[in-house]
Amino acid sequence: MPQTFYFGGVSVSFWKRYRTSILLFFAVLGPGFITANVDNDAGGILTYSQAGAQYGYHLLWTMLPVTLALIVVQEMCARMGVVTGKGLSDLIREEFGLRMTFVMMVLLVVVNFGNVIAEFSGIAGSLQLFHVSKYVSVPICAAAVWALVVKGDYKSVEKIFLVASVFYICYIAAGVLAQPDWHAALIETIKVPGRRVWQDHNYVYMVVGVVGTTIAPWMQFYLQSSVVEKGVSVKEYGASRLDVIVGCFFTDIVAWFIIVACAATLWVHGMQNINVPSDAAQAMRPLAGDFAYILFAAGLFNASFFAASVLPISTAYSVCEGLGFESGVDKKFRQAPFFYWLYTLLIAAGAAVVLIPNFPLVMMTILSQVLNGVLLPFVLYFMLKLVNNKRLMGNHTNSAWFNWTAWATTVIMVGLTLMMLWQQVAQLAGAKT
Repeated sequence: MPQTFYFGGVSVSFWKRYRTSILLFFAVLGPGFITANVDNDAGGILTYSQAGAQYGYHLLWTMLPVTLALIVVQEMCARMGVVTGKGLSDLIREEFGLRMTFVMMVLLVVVNFGNVIAEFSGIAGSLQLFHVSKYVSVPICAAAVWALVVKGDYKSVEKIFLVASVFYICYIAAGVLAQPDWHAALIETIKVPGRRVWQDHNYVYMVVGVVGTTIAPWMQFYLQSSVVEKGVSVKEYGASRLDVIVGCFFTDIVAWFIIVACAATLWVHGMQNINVPSDAAQAMRPLAGDFAYILFAAGLFNASFFAASVLPISTAYSVCEGLGFESGVDKKFRQAPFFYWLYTLLIAAGAAVVLIPNFPLVMMTILSQVLNGVLLPFVLYFMLKLVNNKRLMGNHTNSAWFNWTAWATTVIMVGLTLMMLWQQVAQLAGAKT
């Protein structure tokens, strides 16, 4: 019978199992953590900054239910990728037909293009804070983003993205340096808002934007495709699930600190209008100091450049899978021409729009996040039908608790969208009279 040795009161066999679990986690670390963190892109930063600047700590309550929903939704996608070995748009085409897939892909491209514009807007704004003209920064960064994916391979690109994900700690530091009212922030995080706030059209619009930027539709397509391309097996899925959960918690902690930082500086001093994401850093400088300003600005550049790489990839993956074209960053240009040309077009067009003088970047950025929220219920519907299909998933279908959470998220987003549209119609009717 083998002996069990003890070190500090803990068996060596325990340490070996623990070490094996850690190594397995780092082996599959990537898709979940990267996808969740790209969520805090330029559009997300602007939306969270606006939430803090306009409503102070009063939108922090959204972080708890949104984090729960994000974990459930992301886990469903990762599980489908592992079990079926296929991307989400691929499964939608096979189960619901090419016509439905084509409509979904058109909507996704339109929404994602708005997001790509937001990323290059973030690049331009962040580097303008360091006195670099957008006519220099945007073309150079667009070329760098293109080369990163086209000239790289999956493993090297993933490592770069993981390093970029860790850099989001800047926002946590900026939030601490802003010296917020921690008691008020924590109370508002767990406090459910009263009925009266739902009569405010701008409040509802902002809630839809916060949810849309946190659980963006493109994330589900990208995560599932990444899991498939990485080749995560069913045996490795426990570690992959942990990757998803850690990523979701980390990204929403960062989002919480962005709202807190802007609430503690901009909202407290009555500075509620943010025209571009860099305005938040600029306004924060005299209130929270140079270090917080530099951290916020550097974090914005990192987030924008990071997302400007991932969002076009996600869109190209989704469209190619849905329409049956070859895709993947491990393939050469000649092996997947449609994939790389679509990726190139999204980058070039997104960068070009940002260079147009007086283009309404803020309106476009916030609108893109709201459209994320509007499109989300449709994506969730397809996901729920697929993940509960025993023919596809076998014994890996959703539990009752997962179904309740995902369907509740879908219904709530439909309700918020209808409320927002109704209030918008009522406002227009009131303006005419």
